[in-house]
Amino acid sequence: MITVNGKEFPWEEGMTVAKLLEMKKYAYPRITVKINGQFIGDEEFKNTIIKDGDDVKCIHLMAGG
Repeated sequence: MITVNGKEFPWEEGMTVAKLLEMKKYAYPRITVKINGQFIGDEEFKNTIIKDGDDVKCIHLMAGG
């Protein structure tokens, strides 16, 4: 089990950030991801493995006016 934005979410072996975003249906053009407080660049989403027990934060960035 992992935590995503403060809520428990089922973990899968080999789960990447890109896979998690797909599973959660997060398709925002600008999204910031942190795993255990460490920023993950969007170019690393496909290669960054999420481990069982990780705390993941997915923050959608939007412009204001």
